[in-house]
Amino acid sequence: MFKMNALVPELIVTDLQRSLGFYCATGGFSVEYQRTEDNFAFLSLGHSQIMLEQDWHSESPWRVGPLQAPFGRGLNLQILCENANALAGAFEAAGYPLRRGVEDHWYRSEAKQVGQRNFLIQDPDGYLLRFFEDLGVRPCS
Repeated sequence: MFKMNALVPELIVTDLQRSLGFYCATGGFSVEYQRTEDNFAFLSLGHSQIMLEQDWHSESPWRVGPLQAPFGRGLNLQILCENANALAGAFEAAGYPLRRGVEDHWYRSEAKQVGQRNFLIQDPDGYLLRFFEDLGVRPCS
C-alpha cells in the first residue's frame, strides 16, 4: 500500500517525459501516480520518494526566482539504492555521465562509523543526486 513520507521533495523540471526516462527507465523509480493534465508525477524507489512537475510558466507560485541551469544549486538529494555499482553502470550505459564515480565512504556518527557506497550524478535539469548503498556500521578506530 502506498504511503507518503513526511518529507517529499518536489522538483520543477523542464521536460517531464525526459525526466521520467532518467528516473524510471534508467534509475529504477516507479510512478506511484501521475496527473498528465498538470505534467506531474509522484515517484518512488524503495522508501525514497520524489515529485516532479514540468515548469509551466514563470508566474507559478512554486517558483521563488528565475530558473537557471543547473537547477537545485546548493542542494543534493541522497537516495538509498540496493546496488550502487549496478545503478551507476545503468546510468552510464544510458549516456548519463557520473559527476563522481562509485566510492566507499565511512562517516563518523558519535562513536561509530556509518558506511556508504555512493556516486554522484546530475539529472537532466542539473539536480545533484547522491545514490548510496548501505555498507553497515563499524566502530570508530
